[in-house]
Amino acid sequence: MSELNEKVRNALNQQINKEMQSAYLYLSMANYFEMENLKGFAHWMNIQVQEELSHGMKLYKFVLDRGGKIEFMDIKATSQKWESPIQIFEAVLAHEKYITKSIEDLMTIAKKENDFATEGLLQWFIQEQIEEEATAGEILERLKQINNSTNGLFMYDNVLSGRQSGQSSSNE
Repeated sequence: MSELNEKVRNALNQQINKEMQSAYLYLSMANYFEMENLKGFAHWMNIQVQEELSHGMKLYKFVLDRGGKIEFMDIKATSQKWESPIQIFEAVLAHEKYITKSIEDLMTIAKKENDFATEGLLQWFIQEQIEEEATAGEILERLKQINNSTNGLFMYDNVLSGRQSGQSSSNE
């Protein structure tokens, strides 16, 4: 297997940063839910934080295994002014779509550079993003159905408290 192409390496380093940024974003959302005493939502978000960190580490290890240099970048501050669970999950869905686009752009670079190993890795990420978007959309729709019902919110909070690591679906 050949050494990492510079364009691919740079794009992978940027994606590592985006995955770490995602973890930071979801941690701020978990904090909101903790402050609102929605422990199930906070639990769900904390697992999401761990998933995003693991995605970043998967890319990190791949770059190192291919002889590439890791370049650490700043992680931007994130909003901490969340107004509601619906607003948060609208942001989650928008963010996951942003990450999907970023991974698709990375795939385009890998294809252009004939980097088959990176293409293979990115296939896993593309499938993961399908799940991430579907789950965020599912939770958002459920919150809209609840429509500010305190009882409904607390019942759904209980559902989300059952999420286990490696489990993305909102109703498992």
